[in-house]
Amino acid sequence: MKHFFLFALIICATTAINAQQEKSIFNGKDLTGWTIHGTEKWYAENGEMICESGPDKQYGYLSTDKNYKNFDLTLEFKQEADGNSGVFFRSGIEGVKISGWQVEVAPPGLHTGGIYESYGREWLIQPKKEDEKILKMGEWNTMRVKAVGDEVTTWLNGHQMVYIKDAKIGQGVGFIALQIHAGGGIKVRWKNIKIKEL
Repeated sequence: MKHFFLFALIICATTAINAQQEKSIFNGKDLTGWTIHGTEKWYAENGEMICESGPDKQYGYLSTDKNYKNFDLTLEFKQEADGNSGVFFRSGIEGVKISGWQVEVAPPGLHTGGIYESYGREWLIQPKKEDEKILKMGEWNTMRVKAVGDEVTTWLNGHQMVYIKDAKIGQGVGFIALQIHAGGGIKVRWKNIKIKEL
């Protein structure tokens, strides 16, 4: 019986450790584990996930098949052309109408790293004006998003952009999704998309 309890304890400890390990949620080859919403273009190429405006020039989303509540997410992005996009979390969708919260990815001066509530209160928090220059337009940038309960923190290229504590966010449930903005002429590359569940 002692051996059984010891074995069970080891299994529980291993499970807890594994749950806290960072794992890739993009395999670098295809969109397995993700779902496309809308008519805009999403594809994998040379270890990158790429989104481009399609002929309809509408909003488009690529969501994880799995929901994530508490997590620490890191990814790299490079904006080409307009580059207006975003990273949604604890979100749901009907057609291309998404509900949830977006960490902004946008051209310079348009609040990359800020948090926007889709079809709700809109902007909840924006980066300080002096932090807007952290974005390297047309180059690879590293974004980190940490969501635990009702607290969310974002970083861009290692610099903290915003922190918010919000009860409504704390109640949210849903997937993580990447966005392509309406209007056409947008292309964004993504890679090294990794998450640690907390």
